[in-house]
Amino acid sequence: MEKVSEGKVAGPLWKNDDELFFIARNELYTAVVGDIMDKMGLLCQFLPPEIQPLHTDMFVVGRAMTVLEADVFTEHAEEGQNPILKKPFGLMLEALDDLKNNEVYICTGASPSYALWGELMSTRAMKLGAAGAVVDGYSRDTKGILQLDFPTFSYGRYAQDQAPRGKVIDFRVPLEIRGVRIMPGDIVLGDMDGVCIIPRAAEKEVFTRAVEKARGEKMVQQKILEGMSAGDAFEKYGIM
Repeated sequence: MEKVSEGKVAGPLWKNDDELFFIARNELYTAVVGDIMDKMGLLCQFLPPEIQPLHTDMFVVGRAMTVLEADVFTEHAEEGQNPILKKPFGLMLEALDDLKNNEVYICTGASPSYALWGELMSTRAMKLGAAGAVVDGYSRDTKGILQLDFPTFSYGRYAQDQAPRGKVIDFRVPLEIRGVRIMPGDIVLGDMDGVCIIPRAAEKEVFTRAVEKARGEKMVQQKILEGMSAGDAFEKYGIM
């Protein structure tokens, strides 16, 4: 097999998102996708390592449905000029109900002092065909989420509720999580090694080259098992 190319890529191996995400679930993982983005100069695409799956078997891939949260200091605001802050949860219910098939609810903006995701949210998201949830904070109702087997990535388990502490103030807007820019419609990919964001403009090249590299790695692994040295394998295949 030739080394992973640095130039033009062949036509895509998929016709639509369903086919692409099927390939991703069956052949890809964050490490190989991240390696390809590094080679393309996309060096800041991984979310912070605190964001991990609730169970190591969880895998998520889908389009980002971005959600912006803000801290508040009372559940029922009577003062102030923003009518959104007078609503329970702000726009969280609207954001949840707006999820589409193959989308990932991805939320940031709050301090990490309360849960941003839970079992009932997971149930509604599953009903709408959503692919998973990634939150820059905690999740709760862990037993229920695990029973649903809904891919959920967070800082971990913490039951303190968002209701009197945070509200969603907008959704389907640009986000940034520790320097990682996330636009609505970017692809979110997560597994036990973390979560990365693939910009829409680069997705064809990233995934085409990632599939090539992943398939190449399996072949190189077999050659090493057969006795080839690591140095010879890298010299011949350019993969390690």
